[in-house]
Amino acid sequence: MSTDSSALAAIRRLVADAVEFQNDVDRFIPLHTAEVTIVNFGGHRVSGRDALAEAMRQALATPLADVTTTVEVEDIRFHRDDVAIVTCVKRVFDGRDSATTALPATSGQLTYVMVEDGDRWRIASAQTTPTSA
Repeated sequence: MSTDSSALAAIRRLVADAVEFQNDVDRFIPLHTAEVTIVNFGGHRVSGRDALAEAMRQALATPLADVTTTVEVEDIRFHRDDVAIVTCVKRVFDGRDSATTALPATSGQLTYVMVEDGDRWRIASAQTTPTSA
């Protein structure tokens, strides 16, 4: 299995880009495969790049735009040279004003499946499971 330092660096860069562009649909969506499946912090599943773009646009038009996250990579394991499982800790920062909208958890376990797609790595799947503090 691959331990190629350039692949590891590219995967870490992809995670960093996903965090950086979390409120920029046009830059976030291309980080994913066309068939991507995302299960978000609230347990909502979205399949496909177009559906993900629409879900993001809808969320960013609400106070959810004030909920941001950071992600810390804990481990990268290659299933094949072109497929990696990336385990992370996601931390959520709820910038909304109302205490009634506050999220019940502020961290979660995030697992990505990433694939090498042509000349770059992309997110094929992401699952976030909330954890208690």
